[in-house]
Amino acid sequence: MNESIDFTVTASPHIKSGNSVKKEMWLVVAALVPALIAGYIFFGIPAVVITSECVAACVLFEAIIQWLRKKPITVSDGSAVITGILLAFNLPSTVPWWLAVVGSAFSILVVKQAFGGLGQNIFNPALAGRAFLLAAYPTYMTDWMPTRLMQGVDIVTYATPLAVLKEKTGAMLPTYWDMFIGNRGGCIGETCALALILGGIFLLYKKIISWHIPVAYIGTVFLMTWILKQDPIFHVMAGGLLLGAFFMATDYVTKPITGKGMIIFGIGCGVLTVFIRLYGNYPEGVSYAILLMNTCTPIIDRYIKPKRFGLR
Repeated sequence: MNESIDFTVTASPHIKSGNSVKKEMWLVVAALVPALIAGYIFFGIPAVVITSECVAACVLFEAIIQWLRKKPITVSDGSAVITGILLAFNLPSTVPWWLAVVGSAFSILVVKQAFGGLGQNIFNPALAGRAFLLAAYPTYMTDWMPTRLMQGVDIVTYATPLAVLKEKTGAMLPTYWDMFIGNRGGCIGETCALALILGGIFLLYKKIISWHIPVAYIGTVFLMTWILKQDPIFHVMAGGLLLGAFFMATDYVTKPITGKGMIIFGIGCGVLTVFIRLYGNYPEGVSYAILLMNTCTPIIDRYIKPKRFGLR
């Protein structure tokens, strides 16, 4: 037989799923919708306005920098939209419009595009943007508005639950139910545990994320606070733990690539979160814990490697 057969040689992977970066990004956006709805219910139109400002600014800055660098404009992939939503979810509903724009510029231009763009940033852009804004504008970033259900009710303080616990002012802490449905002080997208759990379950069901980081992160916080004679259920639902565990610590680019590595990463995030909350100057430690563990990702990936096929 003289019949010739042509082989096409390509780089791995050779077995591919039907998913694409664009599809997975927009599925993450869909998973964030319940938390956005909860933000509107409890904080009103300002929550939607700030989220829209952050999304628009992130998309615009990404398009401009890609155009200036003569790179393909890829804002349709949804990554800038996710950054905008997550940044907004980490802001109080009282921040001025220009602060949302400044935070978006830092997240996209400095944290993401300065390192080469999608897939090359070493820190989560939204969390780095929040950390920058908290350092630069602490007054705006800690100005909490009562939820619409809390207005008109005799409440001592509108501080976040973790701030009340940290400062030991004697103010009334919210009930488990209030924290579960989102009727408490906090950032736009972190208050409703129910909405975040629904979004996390959706991501797990669609296999956009795996169980390793959320379980290791939330489980570590629960176990450590129980050992330290704190209320573990309170610490899981208070603050931004659920938002961070499901949506930010699981970022594809800044987390380890192996299951064991992700478990180590999640445990590290949990330990740092508890120590910052209980022994640091800030009442909340999720953002800094994840950012610090982002720096450890290359080390974890270096030493936690899967065995190559055929080797003992």
